[in-house]
Amino acid sequence: MDTALVVGGTRFIGRHLVSELLDHGYDVTTFNRGNHDDPFADDDRVARVEGDRTNDSALELARDEVDPDAVFDCVAYKPKDVRAATEIFSDVDAYVYISSGAAYGAEEIPKREDETELRDCTTEQATDDSHESYGARKAEGDRAVFAAAGRGSRGSGGGSEPSRSVDGVNAMSVRPCIVYGPHDYTERLDFWIDRVANYDRVLVPGDGTNVWHRAYVEDVASALRVVAEEGTPGEAYNVGDRRLVTLGEMVEVIADALDTDVEVVTASDRELSAGNISTDDYVLYREYPHVLATNKLASLGWESTPLREAMARSVADYRESDRDGSEYDPGRENEERVLGVLDTI
Repeated sequence: MDTALVVGGTRFIGRHLVSELLDHGYDVTTFNRGNHDDPFADDDRVARVEGDRTNDSALELARDEVDPDAVFDCVAYKPKDVRAATEIFSDVDAYVYISSGAAYGAEEIPKREDETELRDCTTEQATDDSHESYGARKAEGDRAVFAAAGRGSRGSGGGSEPSRSVDGVNAMSVRPCIVYGPHDYTERLDFWIDRVANYDRVLVPGDGTNVWHRAYVEDVASALRVVAEEGTPGEAYNVGDRRLVTLGEMVEVIADALDTDVEVVTASDRELSAGNISTDDYVLYREYPHVLATNKLASLGWESTPLREAMARSVADYRESDRDGSEYDPGRENEERVLGVLDTI
């Protein structure tokens, strides 16, 4: 494959994907509305087609203009968008849909692509824009990929393996967990980096052993390319750091990247109540562990970046940005009250 069309391509995952494809010799074109600054505006290696990915006619024009070998769909948020794209790009060598670990509907450790049940998606959820329906919409997008590849709807995503039609679309799905790294506009990790950078004592909800699987963004980008090149149509592939750390350990890895020392102080909901806050007020906290199996992707030759290296790059980007994750801040004054109570125990 030589020619790639990236639907999206300017903000976070798509931005790193464009760089990944360029590094591997692809001719790259991005397709987006131009609502965000384009980091490749002055890069003559990257062409751009302007349009709305929810407009089928615009996608068809992009297809005809670019004639891509591979299509990477970074901004398909509703099932109808995936169904339309798999039809429009039915003749490409690879159509890769970015799904999400949130598509899983069963709490298992780990969550496996061909075993763990996917979320159901109602008609109302399929057209909704809320955060609450995000996982359901991504799951239904996965089912659209399976159907396009000739594997049927696969029901709720159980372990059965329907046959694949020889006339199916070369469509595949990649399911990242929580993505972090340079240019992360969500600022989820930035909240924790900012805490470590500015305070000697960092309050961590729970007992510090919470696990919410994360994926370094450059690894997500390489996963998308590897799946396009080596993946099997009709398959889904999880992507996440090969080494997992607890929330408390993550704070310590951040401290090492900042070359500083912090004291990790854990607090239960009962203890946090002294500051009028709760564990739910903290970003990247999840009571039940969320872990994705990544051996299926690794079997294609994909590798993840060593954790400390990934965190060092993320911290360096934080230092060069004006991001601080303040929208997730439960209030340092509230935390100080909790710390004060804990000091008396």
